[in-house]
Amino acid sequence: MSDLLLIDDDQELCELLSSWLSQEGFQVRACHDGLSARKALSESSPDAVVLDVMLPDGSGLELLKQLRHDHPELPVLMLSARGEPLDRILGLELGADDYLAKPCDPRELTARLRAVLRRSHPTAVSTQMELGDLCFSPMRGVATIDQHDITLTVSESRLLEALLRQPGEPLDKQELAQIALGRKLTLYDRSLDMHVSNLRKKIGPHPDGRPRIVALRSRGYFYSA
Repeated sequence: MSDLLLIDDDQELCELLSSWLSQEGFQVRACHDGLSARKALSESSPDAVVLDVMLPDGSGLELLKQLRHDHPELPVLMLSARGEPLDRILGLELGADDYLAKPCDPRELTARLRAVLRRSHPTAVSTQMELGDLCFSPMRGVATIDQHDITLTVSESRLLEALLRQPGEPLDKQELAQIALGRKLTLYDRSLDMHVSNLRKKIGPHPDGRPRIVALRSRGYFYSA
């Protein structure tokens, strides 16, 4: 049973989602503000977090920043009543693994949570990968460049693993989305592009200045050998 921390100030929604998710095999703890959420996180680390953008005592995005600093590998799915493109972009830029607009279908939330939890537990066959000056451990979700460890989120880790398995070969966006996000991209969905952008910033270019991850218009991305 996966331990889930649900952070949302809408208590009625929390009760509804907690009831549904409990029936789906999740053990749910609910917090309705940032203060109680921080306390819950200090007491025990959940398997995943569902976090609302708007909280009564501050922004959920600020809490996401702290989560990414203190728990970089913890899967986080963001919720927003507004569903604004800017909210989605900010959430993904700050390291959220996925995003849903409220009101959301509990079945879709369940499916997305299961997908991100599957991605957060790599199989034992995922051994250390090396290409040029980059070493990557899928099991740890850590890339090492020049003896400097770079901790990746679940989605970034899965994305880098897929690209390193086929260096120089373009991977279609839908294929990468299925691997990194556990779902297909929808119309105007920039989630994958945001995860690629975050990954690029973290690992930087090759020593000679060439980009490590190259985009091919209408085709996808590849890791340059």
